[in-house]
Amino acid sequence: MKTSAKKIRLRLAPSPTGFLHLGNLRTALFAYLLAKKWGGKFILRIEDTDEKRFVEGAIDSLIKIFKDLGIYFDEGPEQGGDYGPYVQSERLATYQSIAQELVAKGEAYYCFATAEELEQMRAEQVARHEAPHYDRRFRDLPLEEAKARVAQGEAYVIRHKLPLTGTITVHDELRGEINFKLEQLEDYVLLKSDGYPTYQLASVVDDHLMEISHVTRGEEWIPSLPKNILLYKSLEWEPPKFIHFPLILNKTGGKLSKRQGDVFVEDYFKKGYLKEALINFCVLLGWHPKAEQEIFSLSQLEKTFDINGIGISPAIFDQEKLDYLNGYYIRSLPLDDICVLAQPFLNDLLLLDSKKNTPEYLKAVLELERPRLKNLAELSDSVAFFFTKKLDYDAKLLLWKSLTPSQAKTNLNELLNQLAKINESDWEVKTIENIIVSWLKDNNRSLGDYLWPMRVALSGRRASPSPFEIAAVIGKEETIEKINFATSILS
Repeated sequence: MKTSAKKIRLRLAPSPTGFLHLGNLRTALFAYLLAKKWGGKFILRIEDTDEKRFVEGAIDSLIKIFKDLGIYFDEGPEQGGDYGPYVQSERLATYQSIAQELVAKGEAYYCFATAEELEQMRAEQVARHEAPHYDRRFRDLPLEEAKARVAQGEAYVIRHKLPLTGTITVHDELRGEINFKLEQLEDYVLLKSDGYPTYQLASVVDDHLMEISHVTRGEEWIPSLPKNILLYKSLEWEPPKFIHFPLILNKTGGKLSKRQGDVFVEDYFKKGYLKEALINFCVLLGWHPKAEQEIFSLSQLEKTFDINGIGISPAIFDQEKLDYLNGYYIRSLPLDDICVLAQPFLNDLLLLDSKKNTPEYLKAVLELERPRLKNLAELSDSVAFFFTKKLDYDAKLLLWKSLTPSQAKTNLNELLNQLAKINESDWEVKTIENIIVSWLKDNNRSLGDYLWPMRVALSGRRASPSPFEIAAVIGKEETIEKINFATSILS
């Protein structure tokens, strides 16, 4: 797609109704990257006109998340700019004035239907097996009569007067032309009875007055596009270009929902997912790079992202892919950085033993564990045995294949004898491994019959680093203590 000479201005317009959804993050990333690609501006506008759903603190939380992600706005509530205010609740007079202008032009009208009347109307339509819709009962009320009712204090909303027949053709930058039958559209509300605008009015007014060149949003908003275009026509304004991004579905084909798993960015931060992984993952939900590449930093994306790579088929949310990317970024970090990021997830473990609460011990543990990490929150469980002298596990776990409890006990005692001979000064991975493996091979012993129970004795787990790596980290004294405990629970 070629961009026109008109200045490029894209916006993110979230509602402060709760946490930031991953789908909204994807929308923000695409808009941000297109603004960067086209040399334009990226604007934050807060759409807070839905008072019932407003969540205190949601705006501050959202702004903080984008700062943490390294995504910055050129204009917005904090930065200011020439098109403010950037919070819709501070622009009410503008929406009210434009709604009244539309009424005066005959493009909109006062509607006095009460909530009870509307409910009864829809119930009757359902009983007749009709789709519920507003029946336009006040559409042809003479304006002077309507104004008189307003002057008497009667509650009203303002509705857009849409054409009744024909077809409207709208354009989406990814899908091309889309046709809608006008008889299927209803005269929707522009201004509510409390004086607040609906999304349809506020978004169109703000996008025009803020000179937004491209409106980016999810595919679920396509049904609203004919209403948007008709409102631009009623206002005699040139509409911006519209780009509707593909849906994000779960693996079963349904929409993402909190019931089926976390969908909020804050949840993933709490679980120890890195910002680099979240950005990389979200941008691949619907965008297909030309090159066979899947690892992208934000700075790389700013240079390579292109609208031509955005598809229209639904993107599939793949948790395994996110885990893979997060593991990659964790392994790519310097060990010192991992220690800092991991600290909040390990505070309880670090309090168990003051001798182990040192930077050196933590580095040794994380060096072993990070090749297996998918997220940092896993650490509190996966490395717990490094900080606990007495482990709790079923004695049956010590048995390798057909090994009996008495054989496992004998094998562990033999290992104890060999480990006891190793000097403290030589207690490191390679030395322990060479001595034990050589002894097993020289005596024609099965490695699994000895090393499996040794590893379980030191970790209490089916899966863990090698017994030699664990022994080197926890030290000779604790290694012998844990193996002695293992022999004590084998009958």
